[in-house]
Amino acid sequence: MRVVVVESPAKAKTINKYLGDDFTVLASFGHVRDLVAKDGAVDPDQDFSMKWEIGPKSEKHVREITEAVRKADAVYLATDPDREGEAISWHVRDVLAGRKVLGDKPVHRITFNAITKAAVTNAMAAPRDLHQELVEAYLARRALDYLVGFTLSPVLWRKLPGSRSAGRVQSVALRLICEREAEIERFKEREYWSVEALMATTAAAGGQPFTARLTHLNGAKLDKFDLPDAAAAQTAVAAIEGTTFSVGKVERKTARRNPAPPFTTSTLQQEASRKLYFSASRTMSVAQRLYEGIALGGETVGLITYMRTDGVQMAPEAIQGARATVEREFGARYVPDSPRVYKTKAKNAQEAHEAIRPTDPGRTPAMVAPYVSKEQLALYELVWKRTIASQMASAELDQVAVDLTAANGAATLRATGSVITFDGFLKVYHEGRDDIGDAGGDSDDESNRILPPLTEGDAVDRREVRSNQHFTQPPPRYSEASLVKKMEELGIGRPSTYASVLSVLQDRDYVRLDSRRFVPEDRGRIVTAFLENFFARYVEYSFTADLENKLDEISAGSLNYRAVLREFWSEFKSTVDEIQGLRVSEVLDALDAELGPHLFPPPEDESGPDPRACPSCGEGRLGLRLGKFGAFVGCSNYPTCRFTRQLVATNEDDGGADDLAAGPRLLGTDPETGKAVTLRKGPYGLYVQLGEQEQIGETKAGKPKMGPKPPRASLPRGLDADRVDLQVALGLLALPRDVDVHPDDGTMIQAGLGRFGPYLKHGDVYKSLPKDDDPLLVLTIGLNRAVDLLAQQSGGRTRMAARSLGDHPSDGKPVTLKDGRFGPYVEHGKARASLLKADRENIEGLTLERAIELIRLKAEKDAAKAQGTGAVEGSSGGAAAKGKATGKATTKATGKTAKAASSGKSATSKTKAKAAKASEDGSADTDGTTGSGSPRGRKAASGR
Repeated sequence: MRVVVVESPAKAKTINKYLGDDFTVLASFGHVRDLVAKDGAVDPDQDFSMKWEIGPKSEKHVREITEAVRKADAVYLATDPDREGEAISWHVRDVLAGRKVLGDKPVHRITFNAITKAAVTNAMAAPRDLHQELVEAYLARRALDYLVGFTLSPVLWRKLPGSRSAGRVQSVALRLICEREAEIERFKEREYWSVEALMATTAAAGGQPFTARLTHLNGAKLDKFDLPDAAAAQTAVAAIEGTTFSVGKVERKTARRNPAPPFTTSTLQQEASRKLYFSASRTMSVAQRLYEGIALGGETVGLITYMRTDGVQMAPEAIQGARATVEREFGARYVPDSPRVYKTKAKNAQEAHEAIRPTDPGRTPAMVAPYVSKEQLALYELVWKRTIASQMASAELDQVAVDLTAANGAATLRATGSVITFDGFLKVYHEGRDDIGDAGGDSDDESNRILPPLTEGDAVDRREVRSNQHFTQPPPRYSEASLVKKMEELGIGRPSTYASVLSVLQDRDYVRLDSRRFVPEDRGRIVTAFLENFFARYVEYSFTADLENKLDEISAGSLNYRAVLREFWSEFKSTVDEIQGLRVSEVLDALDAELGPHLFPPPEDESGPDPRACPSCGEGRLGLRLGKFGAFVGCSNYPTCRFTRQLVATNEDDGGADDLAAGPRLLGTDPETGKAVTLRKGPYGLYVQLGEQEQIGETKAGKPKMGPKPPRASLPRGLDADRVDLQVALGLLALPRDVDVHPDDGTMIQAGLGRFGPYLKHGDVYKSLPKDDDPLLVLTIGLNRAVDLLAQQSGGRTRMAARSLGDHPSDGKPVTLKDGRFGPYVEHGKARASLLKADRENIEGLTLERAIELIRLKAEKDAAKAQGTGAVEGSSGGAAAKGKATGKATTKATGKTAKAASSGKSATSKTKAKAAKASEDGSADTDGTTGSGSPRGRKAASGR
């Protein structure tokens, strides 16, 4: 038995039918593992070693593949034929090797560009090894994106509260959108006029009308703005009306238009956007289904070839199939004399895939219509028409240009016309354009004007002269199609990334789509301004494109991927370190200057009011300010004047969760329990909940008896509701979580969420996470950052691990030596006592007897304080709570204190008071705190 591993279950189902019972085809459901979701997953200090983890959703599929491989004779890795597919195969092989189920079993890599029986059978007959170069290109891209995200995003959160993460490619695409918006805002419209005349041949020649445009006036050629106003246009009209015209020069030529090549990923996304109004992600989703297979009359077959490609070439058999279809459907006249061959300037021969085409060009859209959905049919028809048109004859046009000259030489008019003498490929396909705002139109219909027969010297009649007013238009905002095209032109991103880049920009509220055009939100413009001012090199188009080219060179085997990472990281890290030292006020000043024209547009009239003048106090100056909820416009006279104006619409009370007042918001289903995960609004704020509270019976009074409350977790302060998805919710519900083992003492560091916010716990030490960090840091913080923060809590001193000294002879409970916020101390039950100086100097030799003595002396000192008689000589007090006498220092109280001392328990209530105070900042001293590990902390975290 042989095992074949593919990515998707649909693909597995189709291939399984082709291979038969001797094969087991299993799906990995995409990547089986990813970088661990915390900092430190890519370690530059260890030559960019990477830590991978198998997600909870993937573990089930990995186990299934592992068990099948354990019984198999051979393994075939049949993931997609690109970098990502090669990486999935590499991950699967690595995981199987780690679980020791491969042994000496052969592992083959096979690829096919189409899911058809012939393609799969041919691939099985010609297996190969994994291409390590493609895997290394994937590793380099993954490491770059990770390092930028986990290094740059925290800087963004600290300097620009309320901002989201910054991605390597997304930031550059966002810059394109913001720059176009700035161009539009700076644009000043300009008036200009044109003049045209309705002319006709003479009555003797039939009086056929046509239109001509004024091109020369008073012997000079007219440029666009040479008729700037109505007066100039009227002068030109008068010049035309004051003379007669005859035919001057006549130009005739035959033009040929060739078809466009078949689709690549970007051109498919562009055309689907223009003609079908599909987003890039929707296009890829529908194309994926067509590629993986559709059941056609009982047989499942892939309808199109692989849809992530830069290539425009087609296999010879596909070209012949397309030509045969053209002849059958449209006639031999539409078949060119020789096949059209399109070539890609391939950066890497290993990645030179075919264009996107029908697997069988003879399978027309009408044939598949009964078996596919409406949108699948629309996209298949688009692919089929483009492919068929690419192998059709050129369109032929006759073009005529006629100059009409005035008798007095004052003016020249030009009339143009063209006629399609043979439609060729235009019979099937017209390529869409962005500049005419049409879903699928072409300018041919507008320019297909037929002029009457005209020869030099012919007289013509003038019928009407009219002038037309125009205004220049700003550059259009980017549509999905034009943005993908621009990114491709600049070399930013690759076929597999376009759709995700555009989706991320919208998901993070950096941009929005308005009339199918991208409009940057103020949040996005602020982030772009920040990056352009402080990380200019990393949002430069040339830098990003050069990095993409280096990834291509890695996949071609001509560059070492670790060398590329080293070169990038050394400069990037130094830039980040430099920016971290900036004050927020410096950042604000730079952003205020950069965004001033957008936030405070100057009046059209120079004598107009100052746009920065405060409308409330009239004296202050408006400027960009930052608060915990993000950027806003405020008055310089604060706090005397409290005028503010929001940039980004948020709700400061609930993080934008007004819609939760009507009821919980469903986030998804927990994959382990199958229970619903919801976001809710309670009396103490927002929280997430797993499942619902269930009724387990009835009381004697007949009232419902409810079971335990379901698991809940409060949202950390500063976390907006719109950032909470299923993954975030499950992470919050799983807190506290283990971060990693502390390198100094081998004990586990935990991250949790308590009543006072996110914290770290290491032994008895608690440390609150910085308030200016991202609220979700508690879900991702790694070992390096955690150790640094814990060291800050102890003043940079490495704390000693706890050590047992033995059991107390009175009750058998342990006596422990611990290291606290204020130094080492001994503990027995709730009683604690700091070590004296002599004990600290010989801490390794501390005995159980000495520890018991210190605890006794501490208890006696506390008893003396309670009586108001002063301290007991020789007692210790550095770590114990200090306070005034309770006012009830009676003999009875003294007796209780002495009794507590004999059992090793502290009698002071001030200890609890100080512990509660220490817990407010999430830290622990020698008096101890409990953070969210206490029942009270857990209740606060429940969202109630």
